Amino acid sequence: MPVDRPEAVPDARRPHRIAGGQPGLLAPGATTDPYRLRLYRLLRTEYPLGYDPALGAWLLSRYADVALALTDPRFTGYPHDGAPRGRAPVPLGLCRGAQVCAPPAVPYRTVEPAVERTAYVLARRIAGRDLADLVADFCRWLPTGAAAAAGLSRPGVNGRTGGELHRRPGGGADDCARSTALRGHALASFLANMLDDPDLRAAATAGAPAPHASGTLLDRAWSETLRRDPPVQIVLRRTRTEVPVSGGTLPAGAPVACLIGAAGRDPARFTAPDRFDPLRADADTLLTAPAHCPAARLGRLEAEHGLRALLTAMPGIRWADGFRPVAGGLLTRGPRTLLVHPS
Repeated sequence: MPVDRPEAVPDARRPHRIAGGQPGLLAPGATTDPYRLRLYRLLRTEYPLGYDPALGAWLLSRYADVALALTDPRFTGYPHDGAPRGRAPVPLGLCRGAQVCAPPAVPYRTVEPAVERTAYVLARRIAGRDLADLVADFCRWLPTGAAAAAGLSRPGVNGRTGGELHRRPGGGADDCARSTALRGHALASFLANMLDDPDLRAAATAGAPAPHASGTLLDRAWSETLRRDPPVQIVLRRTRTEVPVSGGTLPAGAPVACLIGAAGRDPARFTAPDRFDPLRADADTLLTAPAHCPAARLGRLEAEHGLRALLTAMPGIRWADGFRPVAGGLLTRGPRTLLVHPS
């Protein structure tokens, strides 16, 4: 397989360079697609450690360095010390960073039926249309609607339901699962990956166990989505002391931007990292939210029941003519639209 070289990128798509030639993370076009711009690739190969003045942080893009920043006690939360320490990974992506991940006020045995019921209601509303956008009509509604149906939401300051979990003193479920928008991004990426492969989605929704692996194929497809297409691309940390990394040494007290999107596609860690492969032998849970995190569990339920509901209500679902899903965003990321013919 030919290797993409940075010099092969057309001039019109080259990332803007800052001092020393390092590409800027907030360069024009990066917020549209840092993968296509080879921005993450350039950082991993040529600038594994560099300071980005626009972001105000040191950048880590290689898997080994990001893994160190997420697990080593020499790093702490940013902007304040609010993240877990030690060898357990810090909260990522769907998880919002509570030091104590408490379950929601409503038990999961009550939440799951509400998620399933909401998914089928939304899917049936779409099924009769000639054309639908799953992002606008399904992914943005399922997390909020399911939370409301399960009694997890509470009125916002304007009196409307905001889809937030009940607040608990000292942090808890509200800190981890408040943002339904992030779960909507993750759900959209998951559906985009699954609808691209009819055989995979049929096997996953049948509940088949993954060959030679723990969990169902759908479990692994969800985790693979969070690796390949994380809804949150950057996690901020701060050094407690000087820390050597592959590109040099981070100073003490320095803000550090862990580029989750870059680390999840590092070829030094993952074979064919751009390929969506739930059965990959080198799967890794480091870059996904902790399994006990309420947001991670809710997101997993929404992905499972969302896909099943769509395929039950519209078994002939397919992409609209000429449509291909395209993700956008740098800090948070997901498909902008998912245009389908429901039948």
